Amino acid sequence: MTKLLTFLGLESSCDDTAAAVVRSDGTVLASVVAGQTALHAPFGGVVPEIAARAHAEKLDTCVEEALAEAGLSLSDLDGIAVTSGPGLIGGVMSGVMCARGLAAGTGLPLVGVNHLAGHALTPRLTDGLAFPYLMLLVSGGHCQFLLVRGPDSFARLGGTIDDAPGEAFDKAAKLLGLPQPGGPWVEAEAAKGNPKAFRFPRPLLDRPGCDLSFSGLKTALLRARDTEIAAHGGLYRQTRADLCAGFQQAIADVLTEKTRRALAVYLDAAPEQPALAVAGGVAANTAIRTALERLCAAQGVHFTAPPLRLCTDNAAMIAWAGIERFRLGIATEADLIARPRWPLDATAPAMLGSGKKGAKA
Repeated sequence: MTKLLTFLGLESSCDDTAAAVVRSDGTVLASVVAGQTALHAPFGGVVPEIAARAHAEKLDTCVEEALAEAGLSLSDLDGIAVTSGPGLIGGVMSGVMCARGLAAGTGLPLVGVNHLAGHALTPRLTDGLAFPYLMLLVSGGHCQFLLVRGPDSFARLGGTIDDAPGEAFDKAAKLLGLPQPGGPWVEAEAAKGNPKAFRFPRPLLDRPGCDLSFSGLKTALLRARDTEIAAHGGLYRQTRADLCAGFQQAIADVLTEKTRRALAVYLDAAPEQPALAVAGGVAANTAIRTALERLCAAQGVHFTAPPLRLCTDNAAMIAWAGIERFRLGIATEADLIARPRWPLDATAPAMLGSGKKGAKA
């Protein structure tokens, strides 16, 4: 299929309402994201019911803004792609119903996209990365190593059995009295601290494989905080910075070692153009990103990470994944449904535990 395709993408799996217009040559004509941080701030985390209502109110506005920014109308599109899972079911349902209504009214093909596939295929949109490549998806709700062989072919090499790193950062920020979302605040505090001031565990490094765990690390932070408060009658600013630095370094060390193991499995198949791609909000963390870049340089593996605006939840990645799936011959999905669970690798055993967005598989 050589025709230049133009797709509208919709994303509403968590707390970002997004619409984008993308062409099959990799051009992002428009990308609109309406965040909900202010709505959830009083509650210290995402409230599913509030998120779902906000999506229902904002989706049509985001679509209109995206089309206006692209200078196109619905009649100029070749298809519509929408996140149909996994995620908070109310939000996913809002997006799916909006997309189904647009498809019914225009007669355009409708393609359901796995939210994780959107992240996993983003390096194809931004860098034209060739298959196969290794993907580390690291965000607030997910963390897994994926061997990406094609637009609809993923093999999971490992993942978190409890909290995702982004979720761990958010909980760490809450424990230390920092605002939400916690990742950027913990990173900012860590820059002023000493990562060796506190000894934090590196979970699961004593076991083989690529699975990860961050729940125990969060508990270790809680105990260290309480010990300091009991000893000094409060938490000094420098102590908080040191706690953040040690916590962040522990996560970076775990991700680096587990990535080393995943790379060994990936490189064993002797790919022609070996590459590691990192996506998700945590990919914006400088310490983690630098550690992974150094690892790739030592292994002779190309490292790539999409720009931050395409690392976090967005609709451009959904539109692109929809184009990739449409090129595979995916037919119109008039009966598309919302799915709270949707593992990319259906052959891999389910992961234990659950996090912000539910079970990891």
